[in-house]
Amino acid sequence: MESLYPFLYPGTRDLSAVLDQVRASTVAKTEEITELRRVIARRDGARIARCAREMAARFAAGGRLFAFGNGGSATDAAQLATLFLHPGGRAPGEAAPPLPAFGLANDTSVVTALCNDIGVDVVFARQLGAFGRAGDIAVGLSTSGNSANLLRAFDEASRRGMLTIGLAGYEGGKMAELSSIDYLFVAPSASIHRIQEAQTTIYQVLWSLTAQEVSRVPRHTG
Repeated sequence: MESLYPFLYPGTRDLSAVLDQVRASTVAKTEEITELRRVIARRDGARIARCAREMAARFAAGGRLFAFGNGGSATDAAQLATLFLHPGGRAPGEAAPPLPAFGLANDTSVVTALCNDIGVDVVFARQLGAFGRAGDIAVGLSTSGNSANLLRAFDEASRRGMLTIGLAGYEGGKMAELSSIDYLFVAPSASIHRIQEAQTTIYQVLWSLTAQEVSRVPRHTG
């Protein structure tokens, strides 16, 4: 532990050396995530834009978005849903339209009931089975791409005619083997930190492009 955080220990004397190490580490990590984002942009930029157009069409027709993930990915899913529902942050007159979006890990009572009474593998699929309908959007986030409850959720969403979008790391894991995912975006890294940083960029871009498209498409009012 002391080798990782030497500045926390009273025996540390060479503060400048520690700061140099911190600076070098920060630069290296910044370069790593920047390059990963470049790789994703080159490989998936056109697919991200196409996916956003399909999402916009679903929203314009009255569709809703359901986001889900485990652990840190559950937090990212909640942020993704909030971004669509309450975008904010734009200049007056340029506000993005609020779009119906829900985080499936947000309701503690529902999540714990399903986990306790049935099993963690169904925690997202059961909710999509109850609320999902043709024309909706399902977005699942995983760093490994192997989460069993995401795999079942994608299969359920696909059966219901939902647009399915997956974000994964490494080489995509088992999510890369699913035929029930319409769009899979993989952050090709073995670092969970870099994967989640890259996934944040992907869904921020998806939101931005989708919002632009929705503002140009007549909204469903029925």
